[in-house]
Amino acid sequence: MTETSVARVSAVRVHMGPEEIAAATAVLASGRLVQGAEVAAFESEFADVVGGRICVAVNSGTSALHLGLLAAGIGPGDEVVVPSFTFAATANAVVMAGATPVFADIEPDTFCLDPGAVAAAVTPRTAAVLPVHLYGQPARWSRLVEVAERHGLLLLEDAAQAHAATYDGVPTGALGEVAAFSFYATKNMTTGEGGMVVCRDEQTARRVRLLRNQGMEIRYRNEVAGLNNRMTDVAAAIGRVQLRRLPAWNDERRAVAAAYTRDLEGVVTPYVLPEADPVWHQYTVRSTARDELQRELDAAGVDAAVYYPVPTHRLPAYGLELDLPETERASREALSLPIRPGLTDDERARVVSAVNGAAARHG
Repeated sequence: MTETSVARVSAVRVHMGPEEIAAATAVLASGRLVQGAEVAAFESEFADVVGGRICVAVNSGTSALHLGLLAAGIGPGDEVVVPSFTFAATANAVVMAGATPVFADIEPDTFCLDPGAVAAAVTPRTAAVLPVHLYGQPARWSRLVEVAERHGLLLLEDAAQAHAATYDGVPTGALGEVAAFSFYATKNMTTGEGGMVVCRDEQTARRVRLLRNQGMEIRYRNEVAGLNNRMTDVAAAIGRVQLRRLPAWNDERRAVAAAYTRDLEGVVTPYVLPEADPVWHQYTVRSTARDELQRELDAAGVDAAVYYPVPTHRLPAYGLELDLPETERASREALSLPIRPGLTDDERARVVSAVNGAAARHG
């Protein structure tokens, strides 16, 4: 077999099987498509993943962030400390809530918000801290709690990439006051598009329910000015099937991650906090020759992606010049390797061989 005939090792594969298709078809046949019994069941079942907290399903992870911030009382005049080394949705949601994102640096080992940098970013206007459990690795939560308690701040969670990860045995989503999950197609589980707001108390959850549905729980009794951020029953039905598959899929990711960590050479493999159990949404290595490695992997038929090549604070939407050295370094060095359910031993071996060979040439 020639090299050109060898299938690429893809980084992403959306898993939609007969059960997901049957679940979606049943909803379509029922004619009851929006925020009905399937959504309620999905919310109840997802609560089991987040320590029994109250869950409110919405139409995207960004909506989950936005409505979670609003329900937590974040608005004009407030500052929210966020990482810059992540997808822009985190900061965008803060802006859409009427508040100001304040970008703090990350830890070099976890890629998550540095608690020391958070403390240095606090001003009299700071109302909340919104760390991201990046790549499925929980942020260093105990130290973030110390900072939040010292300054009287809300501590929220962007758990978009961390479905069923834990910190000190507590699941992500059950750590902060409010948390947001994403069910975008490439996440550890999907509804096609969707999100979940996880709330500590019923009062906050009720505010999210109002905001997602034009400000009303009872039809034509709009209590507040709200949005249309509802999840469809088609999406929820798919999510319920995917949720049942999530534990096995996460275990597959953990097995691939363990093998990579054992076999990879010439790159810096991910650090895992002793108190954390990540779910490996991405397996991200570091290399000072990152771009050369990515080109060689591409030539070898291995998909590898850069998350994130431009820090959020330098995107045109923000255009800020800030001193965030670890953020800048990560944007130059981070490279995510294929890690997904269904990755075969042969595919994993091809990834390891390609990385080790390229690293040896460029180290």
